[in-house]
Amino acid sequence: MGEQEKNPFSSFFTKEQYATQTEMLDLAHKSQKLQIGIPKETTLVESRVALVPNIVRVLTGHGHRVVVESGAGEKSRFSDHHYSEAGAEVTSDKQKVFQSHVLLKVQPPTPDEIDFLTFNQMLISQLSIPIINDSYIKKLQSKKVTAAAMEYMQAKDGSFPVVRIMSEIAGQMSIQTAAELLTNQNQGRGVILGSISGVPPTKVVVLGAGVTGEHATRAALAMGASVRVFDNNIYKLMDLQDKVGRQLHTSTINPVYLAYQLLSADVVIGALHSETGRAPVVVTEEMVSKMKKGSVIVDISIDQGGCIETSEVTTHKSPTFIKHGVIHYCVPNIASKVSRTASIAFSNILVPLLLRMGNSVNLAQMLYNNEGIRHGIYMYKGKLTNEYLAKRFGIKYMDLNLILTSDL
Repeated sequence: MGEQEKNPFSSFFTKEQYATQTEMLDLAHKSQKLQIGIPKETTLVESRVALVPNIVRVLTGHGHRVVVESGAGEKSRFSDHHYSEAGAEVTSDKQKVFQSHVLLKVQPPTPDEIDFLTFNQMLISQLSIPIINDSYIKKLQSKKVTAAAMEYMQAKDGSFPVVRIMSEIAGQMSIQTAAELLTNQNQGRGVILGSISGVPPTKVVVLGAGVTGEHATRAALAMGASVRVFDNNIYKLMDLQDKVGRQLHTSTINPVYLAYQLLSADVVIGALHSETGRAPVVVTEEMVSKMKKGSVIVDISIDQGGCIETSEVTTHKSPTFIKHGVIHYCVPNIASKVSRTASIAFSNILVPLLLRMGNSVNLAQMLYNNEGIRHGIYMYKGKLTNEYLAKRFGIKYMDLNLILTSDL
């Protein structure tokens, strides 16, 4: 009997394929621990916070460090104590928060806050096109940061998660806000948004049949209003009717017919969204000038420039203005009116992204492997990668895919 037959057990464990593996294979998949900064919001009377304590607990449980500026969650009824109990480090030193690997903000940093940013840092916030300009972009470029716009990040099905969840809130809040503005106390027409026995119902025109338009339509119908929905995507109009479960008065955006409907409208909800840049303007100033005095426009699309020509950015401190006798409400962060709900919604979307970043070897690899996140990047290590912004501000543009290929 041969030696191998005598000792089959011992020879099995001495075969070469059972030798210790090279350590580098393990290191290639080692998670990186992030420091995540949550500063206090200071622009547009913003009340939301990017991460809530429950989500902070998840991140710290994975070994990441979360640094929160004192008072960041107060307006959403999250105290410093809530954050510290969740494992976050709470500090009043703004600069310390801004030194984090990843900086999370609801609104883009102010020009003064940009001074705190550091090389090779990742900034995740909303872009808010109406409040930025070319000098802002150039200053951000000088810091050599990578910046992602939440509203342009895509899910695997092609949808925009942040836009969707904020749109659900904004759609419902637009109708609640319009109802308030129609009252005598707010210089409105003095009518109720809805219907009362023996009185013709309020007429609401919704521009856009996407998520925002859907939730605005649902809320208006629930209150008894007569609703007209306009969108150039016929499939969205069909889908909206299926979701609502009833036949609606819908139309493509025909300027002549739209102008006719606006003549008798009590409320106009602007809910058109662009996937890459500015929202299309579909209501002209002339159309607005012929609307009923005391009627209301709520332009939710204002965070992308607005879809109504007379719209101008306002804030929660001074949310309305009157033009041609029509009350305009153009607050870009309308969801901030219900900041606790909105903050929880933000956090639910951001936490998978942050965990994915922690599981990547480096930023370039993470972006290369995640097309949806890559879609939200408008600046990579100081290089502007968003074509719309490049054309809008006359700044050199570089293709992100080519940059990432060279960085890998």
